[in-house]
Amino acid sequence: MKRPVVITGLGAVTPLGENVADSWDALIAGKNAEGPLELFDTTGCRCHRAATASLPSLPGMSPKALSRLSRVSRLAIPAAREALTMARLLDPMDKSLLPILPLSVSTTAGGMAFGEAFLRDILAHKRSRLLGPVARYLPQQQILDMQEALGFEGPSVIIANACASGANAIGHAAEMVSSGMADCVLTGGFEALTELVFVGFDCLQATSIDRCRPFDLKRSGLLLGEGAAFMVLETPEHAQRRGVQPLCRLSGYGHSTDYFHLTQPQPAGQALVAVMHQATASANIQPQDIGYINAHGTATPINDGAEAQAYRTFLGESLDRVRISSTKAAIGHTLGAAGSIEGLFSIQALLTGKLPPQLNLQTPIPEIASVLVPENGCSREMNHTMSVNLGFGGSNAALLFSRYEN
Repeated sequence: MKRPVVITGLGAVTPLGENVADSWDALIAGKNAEGPLELFDTTGCRCHRAATASLPSLPGMSPKALSRLSRVSRLAIPAAREALTMARLLDPMDKSLLPILPLSVSTTAGGMAFGEAFLRDILAHKRSRLLGPVARYLPQQQILDMQEALGFEGPSVIIANACASGANAIGHAAEMVSSGMADCVLTGGFEALTELVFVGFDCLQATSIDRCRPFDLKRSGLLLGEGAAFMVLETPEHAQRRGVQPLCRLSGYGHSTDYFHLTQPQPAGQALVAVMHQATASANIQPQDIGYINAHGTATPINDGAEAQAYRTFLGESLDRVRISSTKAAIGHTLGAAGSIEGLFSIQALLTGKLPPQLNLQTPIPEIASVLVPENGCSREMNHTMSVNLGFGGSNAALLFSRYEN
């Protein structure tokens, strides 16, 4: 028999704030983090804007140790620390009370900025101090940085499955707990803006030179962003032994692959429909039981159309019972971190009854126009919320969160 999975801690660093509370309050207030991108030179690009996060301080870390961290580790460590703190898993020295703590994390670029810095130095004929960036360009470096900063070790997995990576990492962590492989897992995703990724999306003409307008007839492309989010997943019994009250349950998970096209979903969104049904079936609920869906909503012409059609098919006659919004209009598309940050927002909606507004909406697409959250937001009592993600290569994932009852 599969064991239930509860969430006891949340942590985040987003373009809207350096922690969960600040990020959530700004999101609900309708704040938009879009601004000029100043991390690197965007001369020659169509787009020059992104959603950039502020780096939180890391108390107790020496200047030398701090200088060795990549930007993405500077985002990941405080988010993971906040989640562990909320779950009451850190001692007074900010070290983990569990010396062995499995990790399931996601990213797409990782510490790519180190590789970019190395290339710039080589092209500029700089030959000194090249070893440091190369040595810390390892794909597992962010995990090593978190483990060293927070004082734990254990089995770890990195999932890089395009824009569904964050949801896949959380889903994998949930399966570890439910199957008995682990009693407690730290899971989440992280992503920092890098030149190669930004220019790549710009060359694909996937970024917008206008506002990011998910589910709008005049949508013209995505806004890139960065950030990190983490959750502590464990069994109710493990939480009870520690005297910790769960926030909610992770009650359902679905994932599938759409073979239609390398970068485009099947127009009717059939694979997304399938993963949403997987998630509700594993949670033993019906589509009409869901109160809010945090949509993938990239504001790209093809993706949004297929996604909207998938919601109509999945929800059927119960469409009007659900409310939907994409928070990418506020924080941008955070790629490998998207599923983790948006899953966290879905949990916050469940806990607070407040729904993130759909920003920048002028002419909503007709398929789901009636259920998009208005720009001034709204509130409702819910028992279940869902977060969905789609990615290049046809990856689709859905996470279902439910109220916890003793």
